[in-house]
Amino acid sequence: MTTLTGHLAAPARPLAEAEDVRPIRRRLGPGEPIRFGGLIGIVVLLAAWVVGSATGLLDPRTLTEPWTVLQTAGTLIESGRLQESLVTSGIRAALGLGLGVVVGTLLAVVSGLSRVGESLIDGPIQVKRSIPTLALIPLLILWLGIGEPMKVITIALAVFVPIYIHTHNGLRTIEGRYAELAETLGVSRSEFVRHVVLPGAMPGFLLGLRFAVTSSLLALVVVEVINATSGIGHMITLASNYGQTDIIVVGLVVYALLGVTADAVVRLIERKALSWRRTLAS
Repeated sequence: MTTLTGHLAAPARPLAEAEDVRPIRRRLGPGEPIRFGGLIGIVVLLAAWVVGSATGLLDPRTLTEPWTVLQTAGTLIESGRLQESLVTSGIRAALGLGLGVVVGTLLAVVSGLSRVGESLIDGPIQVKRSIPTLALIPLLILWLGIGEPMKVITIALAVFVPIYIHTHNGLRTIEGRYAELAETLGVSRSEFVRHVVLPGAMPGFLLGLRFAVTSSLLALVVVEVINATSGIGHMITLASNYGQTDIIVVGLVVYALLGVTADAVVRLIERKALSWRRTLAS
């Protein structure tokens, strides 16, 4: 008892001198982050490609050697063809992604914060979700022709569904105790939405954005291969007609770089915006 009393009577140390008793490494967690861990799998894949090409395991008529691909990429860059195609594809993807994100977010907010809005919006969205966007291309061609608006709208249709689904889910899964606390404190609805609901839905929105980036590139590939007269997909189509495997691989590598770069940017935004969360990954 004396010992316990002594501990209770001892003056508390200043906060700055308090020991950090949080576990440095959780036994059940995934472990410490690996520096540049996301690149390890890519390096292994490239190494397998190099070894397979050098040893003859990969037929160059099926998959061009990596050094030949690099040489072809250099030739395309010198002629300006690769840059022109990349700019065209990048603009299409950015316009479709931006339009889809804006529409998907607005619809999710209206549907997530209003029962009336959900009744009007959620049903048609679920119908659209069950119809593959690529199946709508023939109808979009009839409505919009084969110009740039059709391509941008196709990409936007592929983007806004994952944005809507994950943002709407993030809005509806915020814990009810926050609403109870806000009502107890007399917080207005607009303040509650701005300071609690929207920040609480941010993880769902960013997850949907990662899926949206992938969907935009998938739609971009399809619209460029089928109906484009410019862009990376058009370059791949022409190369396929003439059996130029090296140019096809260059185009695929460009698509891969676009996807990896865009996903890395979204993940960086996610880490900065959600730095307050304590998860297994952190």
